[in-house]
Amino acid sequence: MMIKFWGVRGSIPTPGPNSTKYGGNTLCLQLSIKGLDRLIIIDAGSGIRELGNHLVANRTKIGPIKAEILLTHTHWDHIQGIPFFAPIYSRETEIWIHGPCSSKEVSLQDVIGGQLTYHYFPVRHEELAARISYTHLTEGRFDLGDGITLTTKYLNHPLLCLGLRFQYGTKVFCTAYDTEPFRNLFSADPEDPSYDETMCRVGEQAAMEENRRLEEFFKGVDLLVHDTQYTRQEYESCKIGWGHSSIEHAIEAAKRSQVKRLALFHHDPMRTDVQIDELSEKYCHPGYTGDTEVFFAREGVEINI
Repeated sequence: MMIKFWGVRGSIPTPGPNSTKYGGNTLCLQLSIKGLDRLIIIDAGSGIRELGNHLVANRTKIGPIKAEILLTHTHWDHIQGIPFFAPIYSRETEIWIHGPCSSKEVSLQDVIGGQLTYHYFPVRHEELAARISYTHLTEGRFDLGDGITLTTKYLNHPLLCLGLRFQYGTKVFCTAYDTEPFRNLFSADPEDPSYDETMCRVGEQAAMEENRRLEEFFKGVDLLVHDTQYTRQEYESCKIGWGHSSIEHAIEAAKRSQVKRLALFHHDPMRTDVQIDELSEKYCHPGYTGDTEVFFAREGVEINI
């Protein structure tokens, strides 16, 4: 397996001199498998624009473009690059888009196509030349063909969001963003008028079970790409419930799950290259990470597993 980072930034693109090292494009990964003619794209943030340009420039070598786009969820920073993905304007292109949808009343095609209207963009969804099909994705295990298995897991985010675990042979690649630790949603303060001892206990058990299931989802993977938008101090100060994790939490979970390599991902839009370098020095050394190799994801970097 080969994973290439085309976009690593969360929330909003951040072009400028302070993001040239790690990149300012929003979320987009490419998964390729040696010997297989498969193009799997995970999320379609602004990073997919450069991927599309690369594909079009090399079309004479690779032939007509056939792409499978798997969306972790449909927040703006994960889909905003689709109108600028050059292959969608070619009649030779075939695209399958898979992703979760939070409402039965609004389909995945409605959500994606909603940004391709004259209110927001000069080309309507109906005018795209490529053949595009949509599949609603849920939690479960799926055979993608050619020996590739996809397992999905619901994450803890304000919108329905999936973690993705790909296996090919003995190699396993996993994503977990956007997410934060599951927590008890019932009051644990006996002085709170809404406090109920039984419900508090049930809430604690439910959160513990979901966190356990998520770490089982990570178990032994070769590469885990995990949401780490905040430090623990930032997260606990005012970011709880926003749907993003701390660096410390991701590393601790990866170590418990015996993850071989951990890519810290979904960088905060306010985080500069200098600040990420400083965080790398603090968190990415073996004395802190143990047997798990930890690094901050950088746009353009390829990882072979």
